[in-house]
Amino acid sequence: MAVRKFKPTTPGQRHKIIGVFDNITTRTPEKSLTVGKRSTGGRNSQGHLTSRFRGGGHKRRYRIIDFKRNKDGVPARVKSIEYDPNRSARIALLYYVDGAKAYIIAPNGLEVGATVVSGENVAPEVGNALPLSSIPVGTLIHNIELKPGQGARIARSAGTFAQLTSREGTYAIIKLPSGETRKILASCKATVGVVGNSDHALEQSGKAGRSRWLGRRPHNRGVVMNPVDHPMGGGEGRQSGGHPRSRTGLYAKGLKTRAPKKQSNKYIIERRKK
Repeated sequence: MAVRKFKPTTPGQRHKIIGVFDNITTRTPEKSLTVGKRSTGGRNSQGHLTSRFRGGGHKRRYRIIDFKRNKDGVPARVKSIEYDPNRSARIALLYYVDGAKAYIIAPNGLEVGATVVSGENVAPEVGNALPLSSIPVGTLIHNIELKPGQGARIARSAGTFAQLTSREGTYAIIKLPSGETRKILASCKATVGVVGNSDHALEQSGKAGRSRWLGRRPHNRGVVMNPVDHPMGGGEGRQSGGHPRSRTGLYAKGLKTRAPKKQSNKYIIERRKK
């Protein structure tokens, strides 16, 4: 993977850095695996604005991704690597030998024509989905389940990965992308490898219009508002605004928002790095 810079022939290209699409093999998605996606514009079912600064953007079709990988023992061939407008990672189209088709998150090193398979007695190779009990300690993994059969929940965005560090009885010890170390049932599935398109973190939009294409509208800062509209508003001239906090008064920096008696706390061995 690589990124592409531009000669600054226009102001919008001066700081623009985008990813390349050299590994994309087709422009048209598999029609049977796509559905229409309505844009909410930040409104709920009653039409009230519940999430600000959203609206517009390019129309998209949602690609149905197979996060469960429950066709155990059925090999599949990678037909194509495709762009997905709904996520930062690339996706891969699989053709199973029984005729089924599915999309998966494409890991680094997965190429067209490769064979992937899921199941318990499967080699721990890139793209294969296995229970954590069958993956060698030290392996880099992604698309990790939190409950058996639930479907992947962890390490799904571009360039992310977790590492299987050890096992304790029925649990596997996983080091997550955030730095957190936690226990996950060894019967949960994960996919071997690192999520592709790792250079996504190096991209820069270069202009405000690219944010509008993504459906992100302009965001007003709290310090430029009046006191009636925001706790950090008001003041003669430019004021710092006091302690950083949200529009509803909740502290924005340093305040712990995780419930202290949350049921899953017992599975966390080490908290994420600050």
